[in-house]
Amino acid sequence: MSVLSTPGFDLQPSAERKTLASNYITNFDFLNQYLPDTYEKEFERYGNRSVASFLRSVGAEMPSISDLIKWAEQGRLHTKYVNCASDAAAASDTATITVSDTLVPGNGGIAFRIGQTVFLSDNNEASKSNKAIITDVDYTAGTFDVAYYEGGGQTFATTDTVTAFVYGSEFRKGTEGMEESLEADDLFLENSPIIIKDKYAVSGSDMAQIGWVEVTSENGATGFLWYIKSEHETRLRFEDYLELAMIEAVPAETNSGAAATTGNVGNKGSEGLFYSVSQRGNVWGGGNPTTLSDFDTIIQRLDKQGAIQENVLFVNRQFSFDIDDMLASQNSYGAGGTSYGLFDNDKDMALNLGFTGFRRGYDFYKTDWKYLNDAATRGGVVGGAINGVLVPAGSTTVYDQVLGKNAKRPFLHVRYRASETEDRRYKTWITGSAGGASNSSLDAMEVHFLSERALCTLGANNFFLFEANS
Repeated sequence: MSVLSTPGFDLQPSAERKTLASNYITNFDFLNQYLPDTYEKEFERYGNRSVASFLRSVGAEMPSISDLIKWAEQGRLHTKYVNCASDAAAASDTATITVSDTLVPGNGGIAFRIGQTVFLSDNNEASKSNKAIITDVDYTAGTFDVAYYEGGGQTFATTDTVTAFVYGSEFRKGTEGMEESLEADDLFLENSPIIIKDKYAVSGSDMAQIGWVEVTSENGATGFLWYIKSEHETRLRFEDYLELAMIEAVPAETNSGAAATTGNVGNKGSEGLFYSVSQRGNVWGGGNPTTLSDFDTIIQRLDKQGAIQENVLFVNRQFSFDIDDMLASQNSYGAGGTSYGLFDNDKDMALNLGFTGFRRGYDFYKTDWKYLNDAATRGGVVGGAINGVLVPAGSTTVYDQVLGKNAKRPFLHVRYRASETEDRRYKTWITGSAGGASNSSLDAMEVHFLSERALCTLGANNFFLFEANS
């Protein structure tokens, strides 16, 4: 028996300070010889990557116990019909006016009554108008008879389109009261919550290979993380989705592919901010309003809506620049240059080339919306691009059955599913057999995220959506 020559023994270093074959390393790819210098802290080259901030600024979150949310919005107090026609020629003392307006219900009912006085205006010629008293109403046919106050009679022809609205009434002494009554005109709206999910998974083996990295999160927290780094980013991404889904969601149309889907994926959709405003609000298309006359047009539309005094403009960078340039052009009296904002003409003062708001009929406050600028989301998109949205600043007080008390609800707020036993505002739980979880045989840790919510856009007629394309 003897010692085998293979495997042999390692050569010992020379006792002398010489470069011998026994102690000289020729493999310079040997990683343990030259360890790299590493930075513990990761570099935040994209800054704060989260784009969720909009709803936190203008909205609120409230519980809901149903999978269908309904609310009523007030109609107009007064009624105006803009598509009317007379059966009488000009100079007639009386006439029958036919209402062919989209506001008239399908049964032909109109909101005019005998004894009311009306103003009739030609839609095309400023010189043609009349005032008259209603003598009869046919609610089935959608017509009303009038007798004109003017001695010259009717000023417009049978081919003219006329606008009509009530401004009062007149009755003789000792007569009966008004024959008919009007019911309140409410608009009933609804929206359905959608279920939003996400997941992060890491195997038990990867959890055992620790590599620490010092990170700074988007919410300002700092610390050393390893596999939790990816879980943390999944959480941040999910929180962004909670807001973006409320902004971008659209309902699935009846004949759409989404409505026909099966399995685990959703098939109904929801009404997000952009959809609600495009359907029930106001839309500016074809580029940004860049002049005061453009904003005058917007203001005149707001006059016809709720006339909310204070409004906030959430805009992308180019829209913000356009507003700054528009306001700066109104203040170009500086010696040899442009004066922006409030200045004391100090030659050493830095020039402030931005505005945070302005007043013209209403108060408008301007702020950049990161979601519209971020290159990973809507920043730089062409098709369906949105440059900004105008949000009214206000709230309404209602009795909340879930909370059991009066609550103030902003025009824009989120309703999430919740009850005494289940709160689905923001759920997170861990499954698997690693990382402390022990509820399945899976050799991994899975972190699940879930929320069920819907956006309620109250008074969408007071919002403005600014589309990049017409």
